[in-house]
Amino acid sequence: MSSLSPNSRLNSLNVIAAIALATIAGAWVFQAYGIAPCELCLKQRYAYYAGVPLAGLLAFMQARRRGSLVAAGLAALALIFTANAILGIYHSGVEAALWAGPEGCTGVIKGSPNVADLLKEIETIKVVRCDEVQLRILKLSLANWNVLISAGLAALAGRATRFPA
Repeated sequence: MSSLSPNSRLNSLNVIAAIALATIAGAWVFQAYGIAPCELCLKQRYAYYAGVPLAGLLAFMQARRRGSLVAAGLAALALIFTANAILGIYHSGVEAALWAGPEGCTGVIKGSPNVADLLKEIETIKVVRCDEVQLRILKLSLANWNVLISAGLAALAGRATRFPA
């Protein structure tokens, strides 16, 4: 690692911020074109909402040589994106019918509903199912892509913690 410089850590943070921002921006574009997110998709966005500004702040701090704080922040980024990759694996399993998803987005109805209330709900509520893939890109669902992207970002953040401050 002797060839690595503090700029390696800064470069890693810039890459993390750019990829995370591009990922969440892509999700917003898909949503603007009618690909409505399900409950699990929305939860997977939290990592990007936290990760983008955190990576930007850490890049700013790294440029001012605040090494120990940056290392702790990189560890936090690694944890955030590892947790998100796990959530993406869970969502991918729901899509593949390997296990049940949350009742709120897999269409489970408990009990006998009142017909009038059910008809009223059907008219006003559109449930986006977590167990149905709305879009595949290169044969992977968006949840599958989230697993790959989040795992990559977690690995990059974890690796960058070892770079010189």
